[in-house]
Formats: sequence, structure tokens, C-alpha cells
Amino acid sequence: MKLLAVLPVIALVLTGCDRSDPPAVKMERAAEELVKEVEGENLPQQAAGPFAPRDECTDQPGAAEFLSQLRRAIRDRDAESVAALAAEDVRLTVLDDAGRARFVELLDASGGERWSALDDLLELGCASDGATMTMPYFAAQEIAGEWMETAIVTGEDIPVYEAPDASSPDIARLSWEAVRRVDNTSDGMAAVTWSEEGTGRPREGFIRSENLRLLADYELGVSRRNDRWRITHFVQGD
Repeated sequence: MKLLAVLPVIALVLTGCDRSDPPAVKMERAAEELVKEVEGENLPQQAAGPFAPRDECTDQPGAAEFLSQLRRAIRDRDAESVAALAAEDVRLTVLDDAGRARFVELLDASGGERWSALDDLLELGCASDGATMTMPYFAAQEIAGEWMETAIVTGEDIPVYEAPDASSPDIARLSWEAVRRVDNTSDGMAAVTWSEEGTGRPREGFIRSENLRLLADYELGVSRRNDRWRITHFVQGD
């Protein structure tokens, strides 16, 4: 079926070839143009901002297969399969709660919280130094600030409001930047401070809490064990 869909495209490209070219050359050029067109359509759009999701992991040896298995297990809510991808001593809390069996228990007993956390992590990029992989991407970056207060603005062109009210004027727009969360308000807004890019001038305002993710939130760590990728920690507040 795919071949049938491609043939009309090749035919169109062939009409643009030099009529003096041999048939084999025409077909080769048509195929090259088609590949360029398809590749151009599939190029990922890179989000703006210093801590926007990046994928440094897929190209690591064996990582694509591992990540595919992990995504499938998370999608299917298959705790046993997720745990099978973990090291025997996988760390699960800051109190050293560990082990594959405990991993299954926590996933099944969390009321969906940890599954949702894994869903989120898959969308927040992956950092790698060749020996380890870390999700989210920004968890492996140098970010100044207290980890219980520092948050990443999760999105592009997110408005910062003058008051804790989305109907108030927006005073800035931030994209995947680090801010200090000062306080949460009762109406889903958070008071934040940050340094203005370029000038370093201190700024303050209010952002919707749903657009912030604390550095202390869930993090997934993966390392090579016996030349195989294994989850070594899945913790919050580490």
C-alpha cells in the first residue's frame, strides 16, 4: 500500500526531470527528491528556551530499543514490564526504598500518580553522557537555585502576569526558563521571581502553577549495567 501511495509522487517528480536524462537517472533523481521531501516533513521542531526538552538519548547504542520498551510498558500500565527494565537495586525514594518488587508495588498502589509522572517524564526530554540517561532533560543541567524552590517554566511564550489573576496585564513571556517559585496562590497561580535575560535585572510576577515544574519533582535515571540499559532510580525530591 505504501508503494502505491509513493508511485504517483515519483511520477510527478519525473515530469520535472530533464527529458534528455536516461530513465535510470530520472528514477534516481526522483527517489532522492522524494526522500528529501519526507525527511523534511519529519524533522522535529526544537522548542525555544535554555531548558527545553532535548533528546540526547535515542542515538546512544541500545537506547532506542530500551526507550521503546519503556514507552510501551508505560502506555500499557504494565508495572511488571517497567520493573523488568530496572536494576535489581533500583532506588525509589530518598529513603532508599528500593528493588524491583517494591517498584511494582509503588506503581500499582499510587492511585495513578507515579504512572502520570512517568507519562510526563517521557515528554520532557532526555539527557545523556553516554553512560547514563536522565529524564527530564533539564534535571542533568546546571541550574542555580534551591531545588525545592526552583522551577522550570514548562512551555514556550508562557505569560507572566502583573497580579495573581490571568485577566491582569502580562509583563513578560518566558520559554523553558528557570524561576524561583515564591508562593502558590489559592486560584492556581504562583508568585515567581527570575533574572531578566540579557540584563540580569530581577523581575517578579505570577504564572499559572500548571506551567511550572519544580526541580524536586520526579526524575528517572538510567545507567548501563552489564552493557544493558537499566533504570537505576525513579525518585521525587532527590
